[in-house]
Amino acid sequence: MKSKVFTPKQMDERLARFEELKPTQKAFVDSLIPGMERDVFTVIGSGVTEDINLSPAIKAVEGFNVTYIGANAEKGASLHSHDTVEVFFAMSGNWEILWGDDEEHRIELNAFDLVSVPAGVMRSFRNIGKEYALMMTIVGGTDAGRVIWPSEVLDQARKTGLDLDDEGNLLE
Repeated sequence: MKSKVFTPKQMDERLARFEELKPTQKAFVDSLIPGMERDVFTVIGSGVTEDINLSPAIKAVEGFNVTYIGANAEKGASLHSHDTVEVFFAMSGNWEILWGDDEEHRIELNAFDLVSVPAGVMRSFRNIGKEYALMMTIVGGTDAGRVIWPSEVLDQARKTGLDLDDEGNLLE
């Protein structure tokens, strides 16, 4: 049996070259909270981003979304959850994944370590290394849904000038 025919032009639409990815620093409502600054690269699908203007490098979404996160030392993301599984894969550096309603649990990831956080579990992450590092996140589902933020995070975000509309899209 022969495989599906796929042209080089069709494959080009499914190629993401890191050097061509353009990060954003405002993909999420917590982006301006001190310590939560990070670069977000949308690679496959839009993921759970709250910025409706972001366009992924690969638009074909077939059951999962991929995002790269880049952060300086001691930077990361606020406590949040998803209605889907989220996989964290440390591409470089050292990362801390925290989970629980009060971030009472933690795992340290070194380069090439991976953890899969179940749907509905509150989680956060930060670069605990000394240099800028990259991490890949994979969120399950063709429709990755929205981020679920604790009210405390939303209150902090509003003080920075960012908020969400009724559909969960970023407002400045």
